[in-house]
Order: sequence, then C-alpha cells, then structure tokens
Amino acid sequence: MASNIGMMDSAYFVGRNEILTWINNRLQLNLSRIEEAASGAVQCQMIDMTYPGAVPMHKVNFDAKSEYDMIQNYKVLQEVFNKLKIDKHIEVNRLVKGRPLDNLEFLQWLKRYCDSVNGGIMNENYDPVERRLKGGKERNSKGSLKSSKSLQANNLHNLASGDAAGINKNTVSKQGKTGVAAASSEVRALSKEITDLKLSVDLLEKERDFYFAKLRDIEILCQSTKVENHPMAVAIKKILYAADVKESALEEAQEFISQSVDNGETEEANEEETD
Repeated sequence: MASNIGMMDSAYFVGRNEILTWINNRLQLNLSRIEEAASGAVQCQMIDMTYPGAVPMHKVNFDAKSEYDMIQNYKVLQEVFNKLKIDKHIEVNRLVKGRPLDNLEFLQWLKRYCDSVNGGIMNENYDPVERRLKGGKERNSKGSLKSSKSLQANNLHNLASGDAAGINKNTVSKQGKTGVAAASSEVRALSKEITDLKLSVDLLEKERDFYFAKLRDIEILCQSTKVENHPMAVAIKKILYAADVKESALEEAQEFISQSVDNGETEEANEEETD
C-alpha cells in the first residue's frame, strides 16, 4: 500500500498545522513543531494505534534526545514495517537531524498511510497515554536489570585490573601524548569532511526544491480547465502521478499520446468522407 503513494500525491500537500493537529488529537500530545517528532517515537505509536499491539512499545523511547537513541526508535519502526510488509524505506539519517521538511514529508506519508488503513477514523479503544506509560515501565524495568548486571561486571573488572593499571601507568602516559596529537589531527580532518558534506547536502536540497517547484508548476498548468483534458496534459499527469520511478510510466504516456493522435486522424478522415 505504501508503494502506491507517489511524491505528487495530495498527501504531500497537507500542511504542518494539520499534521500537528492529527498527532496531538490521536496521541494526546501537545507538539507545537514538526521537529519535535524527529525522535521516531510518535511514528512508532501511530503505527501501534493503527495496528494495536504490533509495536513493542517498551523499546520505544519518548525521551530520546541523542541521535543514537532516536536511531533505536527508527530501528523498531523499520522492523515493524518489515513485519507488516509495509514497503517503505525510512531515511533515518535525515530524520534524526530534526530538519522540518524531511520530517514533515515522512509524517505526511504516515498520515496518508494510516488514513488508508483505518479510513481516517480514530481508534476509540486505544488509550495512547496508558500505552506509553506501560511501555515506559517495561523499558525502565529491563534497563534497571541490565544496569545492575553491568555495574557488577565493571566492579569485578576494576578489581582484577587494578594492579595492571598501576604497572602500565607510566607507559600509558607517554603513549597518551602521542595519541592525543594524532587524535587532534584526525578530528580536524573529520570536521573538514563533515563541513564539506553539509555543503553538498545543502546544494542538493536546493536543487531538489528547485526541480520540485518546476514539477508543481507543470502540474498546476496541466490541471487548468482549458488544457486538463488535452492528450499531452493527460500524458504528463500520468508521469507525475506514477507511484514509483519506472520506465513503464513514460511508455504508458507515449502510448496514450499515440492512441490520441491515431484517434484524431481517424475522426478527421471520417469527417472528410462524410463531407
């Protein structure tokens, strides 16, 4: 079902205020910005509401702030997508950056998908607050058990390695200075690489927005009353509204134009014969 939602689908023209209202009403939250949903927790619970019990909510962290914790939420979501055979790849690296446009597009897709499953009707039997609280308790319980075991293991390790640490202290000190210098050089190199990558991403996003705006202008033109039924306009819309990138959309459009031209020539020939 997800593969049938193309980039020119009306879902991607739903405004952020409508998306926020949808989230807040369904999950009893109070989000004021799209970026607040960047952790992936909201998306997990929306799928859990659509398919009750499908998401292991004890693995979902609504307090996720770091990219690492956010990525764990999206891993849970992708696993659920795979389990439910939802054909949707999640652009995790883009979403966890908290950029409004990327998160808005994903939430627009999510709303369209959920509405297609439940008809846009809220599941009255689903208590989002209780589901979050229950999931949080289970996660904290398991987390405390892991922390306790980890603490015991660390204590044993520290006791066993105490003597060895004293012996190697001088050696480590000498090696440390060399290591710090090398690390500093590596950090500078990586920082430059990150800066270059950010510039590349910004350029790509500007280029994407430029061509998307062009496509939108073409769509509006093809929808105008005077040309909307013209064969060329219909053919262009077939390409714009194709669900995925495939050659068959272009072939289908070309075939439609050819048929329209042939039909037009036939009609002209018939009219000449009649005259």
